[in-house]
Amino acid sequence: MSTNTQIIKISKAKTTESFLVKCILISIAIVFLTLFLLLPLFTVFHEAFSSGIKFYFSSINEIETLNTIKLSLIASSVSVLLNTIFGISAAWAVTRYTFKGKNILLTMLDIPFTISPVISGMMFVLLLGSQSLIGGFLSENGIDLIFAAPGIVIATLFVTFPYIARELIPQMIELGKEEEEAALLLGAKGFKIFFKITLPNIKWSLMYGIILCNARAIGEFGAVSVVSGHIRGLTNTMPLHIEILYNEYNFTAAFAVSSLLTFLALLTLIIKSFLEWKMERKRKSNIVSYEGVS
Repeated sequence: MSTNTQIIKISKAKTTESFLVKCILISIAIVFLTLFLLLPLFTVFHEAFSSGIKFYFSSINEIETLNTIKLSLIASSVSVLLNTIFGISAAWAVTRYTFKGKNILLTMLDIPFTISPVISGMMFVLLLGSQSLIGGFLSENGIDLIFAAPGIVIATLFVTFPYIARELIPQMIELGKEEEEAALLLGAKGFKIFFKITLPNIKWSLMYGIILCNARAIGEFGAVSVVSGHIRGLTNTMPLHIEILYNEYNFTAAFAVSSLLTFLALLTLIIKSFLEWKMERKRKSNIVSYEGVS
């Protein structure tokens, strides 16, 4: 009996916990999810529609709100596009080549996870602000990065760049490079190998990373708050606009805009769950195929 077959049989074995223990564990999970997920979701939508549907849509259709939605979508779209290119390149370099500094590159990928978003925002203010060497030179030539839309894009790009790379690296390590080397021996070139072999194998992991990257970009607050300058209608993203509305005691409008972010979060979770299901299904089919060959 092969090792993989033994692992599968062990994973399928029934647990030894009693019925009471199972009920307690399930009850704890349900209570926790209800208190920290379902009730807050219910509160957001209840407050958003508390003044009626007409007020809800009028709050969303305000010029300032529409500008914040537009800026959030621009920042997230640019971040996802550039992080997709970077993530694929970094994953390819790490998993397909051996070079000095590989461990340093892997360590640097985790920097946005370890640094507070507020600190990263301050870092860009010091680096690109009008008082810095780079920022001062750009300002003299009519290019403003900090307290402008480009600064928001840069800050969002920084806090989200590890997500796609970190999803692709384990997948590409698991896949190996035998298929790519075989295609190379048969005369296929680099881009053809990538689009015909590599990309189909990593497409679900890539989409999963894109979903996580987009979710973080849409909801980013700390770094964006520092570099935005809070200029109403110009440099406020949706989370910043929600904070302003709430501080002005315009609670219904704040919850109305919050409901948009909540809807995007729920949509992200649905897509994320679907991708996890597809990835798990593919993994199981690969195990079955491997057992059939062995």
